[in-house]
Amino acid sequence: MWNSFWRSRDRFSLDQLRYLTDQLTKVQIISEVNKGFVIEALRSIAELITYGDQHDPSYFEFFMEKQVMGEFIRVLKLTRTVSVPLQLLQTVSIMVQNLKSEHAIYYMFSNEYINYLITYPFDFRNEELLSYYISFLRAISGKLNKNTVSLLVKTHGDEVVSFPLYVEAIRFAFHEESMVRTAVRAITLNVYHVGDDSVNRYITSTPHKDYFANLVSFFRKQSLDFNKLLSDTQLNPGPDSMSAIIAATDEIEDNLYYFSDVVSAGIPDVGRLITDSIMMVLIFPLLLPSLRVMPNNDMQDGAAPSLYLLCCILRIVKIKDLANTIAGSLFYPSEAFTKSSQGFHSDGVLVQNDCTSSNLSLREVLLAYVTKGSDVLVLGSLSVLAILLQTKELDESMLDGLGILPQRKQHKKLLLQALVGESSGEEQLFSSKSNRDGIGTDINVYHIKIKEQYGVSFLPSDVGISPRIHRFQVIDALVNLSCRTNISAEILWDGGWLLRQLLPYSVSEFNRRHLELLKVSYKSYASALVEEVRGIWSDLLISVLCDEWRKCKRAMESSSPRKEPNCILLLPWKISSGGHIPEGSSFAAGKRMHELVKVFVLLHQLQIFTLGRTLTEQPLIYPPGDLPANCRAQGSGLDVSGPKAGTEVSLGHAVPCRIAFERGKELHVYFLAISLGISGWLVVAEELPLKKSHGVVRAVAPLAGCNPRIEDNHAMWLHLRIRASSLPFIDPVHFKDFRKKKTRASVDGRWTLAFKDEETCKSAFLMTVEEINFLSNEVHRRLKPLLDLETSIDLPGSTFCSPKDSYRTHPN
Repeated sequence: MWNSFWRSRDRFSLDQLRYLTDQLTKVQIISEVNKGFVIEALRSIAELITYGDQHDPSYFEFFMEKQVMGEFIRVLKLTRTVSVPLQLLQTVSIMVQNLKSEHAIYYMFSNEYINYLITYPFDFRNEELLSYYISFLRAISGKLNKNTVSLLVKTHGDEVVSFPLYVEAIRFAFHEESMVRTAVRAITLNVYHVGDDSVNRYITSTPHKDYFANLVSFFRKQSLDFNKLLSDTQLNPGPDSMSAIIAATDEIEDNLYYFSDVVSAGIPDVGRLITDSIMMVLIFPLLLPSLRVMPNNDMQDGAAPSLYLLCCILRIVKIKDLANTIAGSLFYPSEAFTKSSQGFHSDGVLVQNDCTSSNLSLREVLLAYVTKGSDVLVLGSLSVLAILLQTKELDESMLDGLGILPQRKQHKKLLLQALVGESSGEEQLFSSKSNRDGIGTDINVYHIKIKEQYGVSFLPSDVGISPRIHRFQVIDALVNLSCRTNISAEILWDGGWLLRQLLPYSVSEFNRRHLELLKVSYKSYASALVEEVRGIWSDLLISVLCDEWRKCKRAMESSSPRKEPNCILLLPWKISSGGHIPEGSSFAAGKRMHELVKVFVLLHQLQIFTLGRTLTEQPLIYPPGDLPANCRAQGSGLDVSGPKAGTEVSLGHAVPCRIAFERGKELHVYFLAISLGISGWLVVAEELPLKKSHGVVRAVAPLAGCNPRIEDNHAMWLHLRIRASSLPFIDPVHFKDFRKKKTRASVDGRWTLAFKDEETCKSAFLMTVEEINFLSNEVHRRLKPLLDLETSIDLPGSTFCSPKDSYRTHPN
């Protein structure tokens, strides 16, 4: 019989299907001898039915007539090996997935064949079998609709009493293998989106509704594991630390997106079940207790994962009750949630909270992090406030109570009050300060819910306080943040964005102290910028400033925060990933200059904002000035693009010397220092033998930062520091290459020039110093409008700074 199976026959014919079915019905026992035939027959039948569904309906009519699904079940009962069930599950999966005919699908789902396979006691200790089984369930769920789902459930009256597909799938919802968990989620979502009322009642009834609570419990465990990962990587960082954290945050956010997808299916009570579980299992006992200021005012780095998780939950899980309950909880002190509860600890373990209450509300704790915390805590708190402000599900009265209702929304609210005849609305709309003296009734609804539904017995710390006072506290914290000198510029920009959102049109809610703080800080950074005019990177100062001005303006005017929540946790790794740069190197100076410029630009734009002016597209700087008389650059025949190796240059101002770029290969060359506006170069050229007083450029280096120095013991030697021509961490094109070779690239080069006598060496030194001064003076002259705030506000327009500025020659 088995030999005849392989005889020549059209493998996609109805005859072949008849033959395979006939042979399969003759199988009474499955052994090593006929196992191969059974597997091949099952595989071939799947191919034939799929082919027939697209080309000839008689194939499936034969399949139904001969009750082939019943034969599949009979064969399954005969087998004692795993290979046949594997093929059977794959066969049915392929058929279900590929059948297009509704009639065929209805037949497959009827007669209880599918439910029998779903509930069959497979040996799931075999991982491959489990994988095929889950794929089988997923294939079935992909064909669910309001008609087909009725074939897979058992009902009593109008109520579903059994739904094997759903029940068996969620058994594996928390399997250790992530691929299995992902497939189960796809299955459940397919069920939820059917929209069948009786099925929806079934999945939200006892005990099936426990699945939603179990989801949150699983997420809590995942959060604890995540906190431990963060602590372990901080104690023992490795080359893969950042990638491990990114992978973990991706999984956390995937879980939350699943919660969101479940809720979006619109099943009654599911949103409430998930909200209650998140609050009772995660938010109240774990996340909120981690947000606290210790009695000695130490900031808790263990709060970082809590801030991150709060951001993710608010941003991803779109449930109105959840968002407002979380926001309402911020009016309570952390002590309200620490009794009989636990929280994240900075060493990564879960500990009982027994810290003394500071009596600060969690809202005030976030502001304390902003004014006193580390970079991570500042970024985390700003992220929470920004996401609350962006959360559409949050009631405006809640935003108002937290002190973060944007001014444009306040104006809209007051305008509506005025239009409907509420007398105070018109008065407040046109007054400089709001006279609102109480928190809205919407907030009280959530305070009652927190007390009665979740059993929080504490009264909110901020109850009865005017939202105007809360708003002042937020603005005060953000102004103080803008003036902090120990926080990175990137994070200060995030604070500037939030401040801009709260006060996009006027300065009415700044007080005199705020304005003075901003002004003093601005002047301090302006003075530091003047020092950079004579610094190592003075030739790039204006171009960096123009670039950061544009970036800062875009960031301030953006409608949403620039960063994803995982930046809260990745910040330490991003800082360390830059590698070690020697403190005295030009790259270290470049990083400091870049940070200084970013903060100066932010403070300058805030100053313009506080005066009610519109930000210009470019910073206000003076255009290029006249070149000095007898300019060496002009005398050398150079244009604004500067000298390049291999080009010809006049040696009229050059000084003869010797240099060795390689050991034992000393060259007789000419040295020239040249400045042209805000650019400058050190040039080494060889004299052309047939064209006296002209040479060909052998080497070029930046003039700025060259730090000329005559050797103490050899007064005929001139030392010059040779830095890079650009800052790779500012230029994305070069940054990757810089990181690969950062150890070597971070070290500055050096030229040592030997002159014929001390006088010649001194003249070369003085030439270099003079050209550095020309360059620095021009940079300073062009920056003057920015350094004097009143002048920069009054200037009518701005000049775009370009490395290809054209210059006028001063008449002789």
